[in-house]
Amino acid sequence: MFAVIETGGKQYRVEKGDKIQIEKLNEKVGAKVKFDNVLLVADDKDVEVGKPTVEKVTVSAKVLEQGKADKITVFKFKSKKRYQKKQGHRQQYTEIEITDIKKAA
Repeated sequence: MFAVIETGGKQYRVEKGDKIQIEKLNEKVGAKVKFDNVLLVADDKDVEVGKPTVEKVTVSAKVLEQGKADKITVFKFKSKKRYQKKQGHRQQYTEIEITDIKKAA
């Protein structure tokens, strides 16, 4: 069984046991998180697509780590205008492990 969830403005395809990095959540390490914004649920038999979300389905996860991604360099340059700008950025993320996908009756 897998599901497609939306969090932080992005969509993620998840299965039980998956470890993924998502946009930063304000949760402590070891905390339980529930995602109610489930867009699609599928198993071996059928597929449920939400309009816009699937009702009575929740995805549970456990927070494993809070961290920062690798640094990227943003360099802007305009030729013949003596303009150049260098800037760095490290995106914050939360690593979670999917513990359960529940369908309520």
